[in-house]
Amino acid sequence: MKPAWKLEQREARAMVEAATAKAREIGVAQTVCIVDDGGHPLLIERMDGARVTGPQIAWNKAFTAAGHKRSTHLFNTAPNGPALPGNEAFGIQWSFEGRFAVFVGGFPIVLDGAVIGGIGLSGGNGEQDTACGVAGLQALADLLAGRHQVTVAADIKL
Repeated sequence: MKPAWKLEQREARAMVEAATAKAREIGVAQTVCIVDDGGHPLLIERMDGARVTGPQIAWNKAFTAAGHKRSTHLFNTAPNGPALPGNEAFGIQWSFEGRFAVFVGGFPIVLDGAVIGGIGLSGGNGEQDTACGVAGLQALADLLAGRHQVTVAADIKL
C-alpha cells in the first residue's frame, strides 16, 4: 500500500477564499467547488449574484479534473484534444450521466506529483475561470509552502 494525502476543510476553505477574492477583484460572480480525489465535494460556494447553475457546473469541472488528472480545457485544445471530433475521446462529455466537463474551468489539485482533488469554477469566461482557479491553487501552495509542492498552473496533465 501507499500512503495518500487527503484534502481537508482547512485547505478547501483557503482555496475557495482565494478564488472568490480573485473573482471579486476582476468583477465576476463565481461558484467554486473543491472535490476530493474521488470527485466528491468538500466545499461548494456560490457568490452573491452567481448563476443558479453554477454549483452543478463547478462540481462537474472539479470532478472531471480530479478523476481524469488534467485541466478540463485540455480535452478540447486543438489539435490533439482527445474530446475533439475525430479524436479518441470524442463524446466523453456524455459519460458519468453528463457530469464529464470538457471546457475551461476545472483543474486537478496536484500535491507532490499526485492528484488529491480538483477545483472547479463557473461564472466567468474562460480567462476569468482560469484566473480564479489558479488563485485557488496558489493559496494551497502558499498554505503548504516548505512542506509540500503544489502544482500551480492552468495547463495540468498527469
